[in-house]
Amino acid sequence: MNNAEQSQLTIPRVTSSVFCSDNLELMKTIESNTIDLIYCDILYGTGRKFKDYQDLKPIRSEIEKHYIPRIKEMYRILKPTGSIYLQMDCKISHWMRYMLDDVFGYNNFQNEIIWHYKNSALKAKSNKFRQNTDTIIYYVKEKGKHIWNDVYEKCEPYKNSKHKFNPITKKAERQRNENGKIEYFMVEERKCDNLIQINALNSSEQVGYQTQKPKELIKRFILASTNEGDLVADFYMGSGTTAEVCKDLNRNFIGCDINPRAVEITLKRLNDARS
Repeated sequence: MNNAEQSQLTIPRVTSSVFCSDNLELMKTIESNTIDLIYCDILYGTGRKFKDYQDLKPIRSEIEKHYIPRIKEMYRILKPTGSIYLQMDCKISHWMRYMLDDVFGYNNFQNEIIWHYKNSALKAKSNKFRQNTDTIIYYVKEKGKHIWNDVYEKCEPYKNSKHKFNPITKKAERQRNENGKIEYFMVEERKCDNLIQINALNSSEQVGYQTQKPKELIKRFILASTNEGDLVADFYMGSGTTAEVCKDLNRNFIGCDINPRAVEITLKRLNDARS
């Protein structure tokens, strides 16, 4: 077997399955314990009519009626090693925590992640602090069994007096010089924390979907909670960003949206990525 053949064998074959469907109906057809990661940019409960969909009303009973059966299905189809990330804004995050605690268990809560995005409306009038964040709630199915990979991001270089950062192993290593004194080393990467600062969208990514999210944001969750060849699901697929990121990262994908236009955009992005 030559080197070219070996390289081909090490690259997993990935698939993307995209459906125009109500997500609850699709999830009911999926076998239990089959999904490695669920990421969903869910309905935010604003009551707004967006260009491509109608959001849920900001009424707790309506929110619970919609989400409780879906969260139960998400729990069922996740593997014991699986994780779930649900993205929303602060208006319903407290209600979502109650529901997720009831289904996944309080002890399987991992993080409340805050995505802070820049906004150019510096002088927009308002009678409150500007809302430039989304909340991502992260749970696992069984704490201690879940997949986790440390993810690093670039940072402003700074001197670290205690550890040397090894760019190969991505770990900090304590090191002394010949005289036994700790040396200073320049650190330019740091382990990601629960505050993510990524711009909302750059023009090259925009596909004309009103609530589209940046690839770099979703990439962080997929890298942290899956390995190559794993199966990622997005049941509020929207513009298909999750599907495209999975294609880029050699992950399998299954997803759906009830809006035919969202499915059309997703399939186009996947075909463009493939070509």
